[in-house]
Amino acid sequence: STCAVYGEPDEVPMPESTPTRPTSAYGRTKLAVDWMIGDFCRAHGLGAVSLRYFNVAGASGGLGEDHDPETHLIPNILRAALGANPFVQIFGTDYPTRDGTAIRDYIHIEDLSDAHVLALQAVRENEHQIYNLGNGNGFSVREVVSATHEVTGVEVKTREAPRRPGDPPELVAASALIRRELGWEPRKPGLEEMVADAWAFAQEHPNGYSE
Repeated sequence: STCAVYGEPDEVPMPESTPTRPTSAYGRTKLAVDWMIGDFCRAHGLGAVSLRYFNVAGASGGLGEDHDPETHLIPNILRAALGANPFVQIFGTDYPTRDGTAIRDYIHIEDLSDAHVLALQAVRENEHQIYNLGNGNGFSVREVVSATHEVTGVEVKTREAPRRPGDPPELVAASALIRRELGWEPRKPGLEEMVADAWAFAQEHPNGYSE
């Protein structure tokens, strides 16, 4: 699942009890699947766990992000650091946040993988469990750009652009439930650590998996 099911939340960090009001087709389709999973579990006595991802980042074991086109912030900044992109677009600089740019909660892919293992072990019959999966710390777009500069030593150019429709100002997880019920704890919660792992992958695979 995804944090996009919450839309623009009334409170941040967001617990699982946050009202679901998705503002994008992506969020609405994910929420519809959550509903269907819950209905199926109740109707057939099955168990399932939905993990509502926040912003997944980093790389591990030679595996990293390789999308075409690339839409995720950190890979796009790293592509600019490698010279593949002339600049990085910042979508929205007038949000009601500390520096005007959108704030997101980033989670390392290894911590995400750990949560999946715990979720598989925690499935209970006749129940659909839902957990938010994030670190509980939010970073703005400008802060991510700054962290990438610290890691790579490359200062990338940025270009301001209008907000993208459906992008909330701030999405940060309250992940106390998964920590308490499944014993999950992030091992790599630092933003610079996530960027460093993604940077190592980007340097080794500047053109993605085609090389």
